[in-house]
Amino acid sequence: MQISGSCHCGRIAFEAEGKFGEAIECNCSYCRRQGALLAFVPRDKMKLLTPRDDLKTYYFHRKVIAHHFCDQCGIAPFGEAVTPDGREMAAINLRCVPEIDFSAVRISQYDGAAV
Repeated sequence: MQISGSCHCGRIAFEAEGKFGEAIECNCSYCRRQGALLAFVPRDKMKLLTPRDDLKTYYFHRKVIAHHFCDQCGIAPFGEAVTPDGREMAAINLRCVPEIDFSAVRISQYDGAAV
């Protein structure tokens, strides 16, 4: 499935290809406040449609996930990280994808607060 998403004002936009029938809801201090529903794709399956220089990035805790956000509207549409086995991944915030039907998405809880 091909999706398109963006921050609220559109300054950060992307396309991604993958299976988006599942997402995680993380309870870490950042995701809990943000309210994100995250779906993961290999980084090469996500294409940033706007300049990378428009991204602002926040790191916390172990500083392994680049949480990208827009400095105009404040919305965080995706993050990037490298898995322990070396794969580059993108964490798409499905709440930033207008065409997602949340009634068709299986949401799993992830205990990021315990990590």
